[in-house]
Amino acid sequence: MFTRIDHIGIAVFDLEKSKAWYETTFGLTVVAQEINEEQGVHEAMLIVYDGPTGGSHVQLLEPTRDDSPIGKYLAKRGEGIHHVAYGVEDVAGTLTTLGERGITLLDKTPRHGAMGSHIGFLHPKATGGVLTELVEAASR
Repeated sequence: MFTRIDHIGIAVFDLEKSKAWYETTFGLTVVAQEINEEQGVHEAMLIVYDGPTGGSHVQLLEPTRDDSPIGKYLAKRGEGIHHVAYGVEDVAGTLTTLGERGITLLDKTPRHGAMGSHIGFLHPKATGGVLTELVEAASR
């Protein structure tokens, strides 16, 4: 079902400062950056590993508005790991399968994700307290 760890999402107050820290400290490189208006987030993807089934990334997430999910997260918990994302071949099919297995879905159908991907989230109450994202990468 899962093909890899696609990324770890990290909520940050200052995207530019955080990008510079990850680049300088860990030698990571930004491979994509975009604003997702629907989710109210400015995000940057930094590559950790690029393999045959897709890459693994650190995703830095800065809110574009206080009432966004990341804005609320930062107000309540401060900076830190927001979610874990797993790569899947078929996000729609995986959401259906997991829903049939009793997992509470935050998304019943896929939506737009970073770098042209399709994504869906699982409720943390159904996944041991971890917000879990499923990612179907854009065609390579």
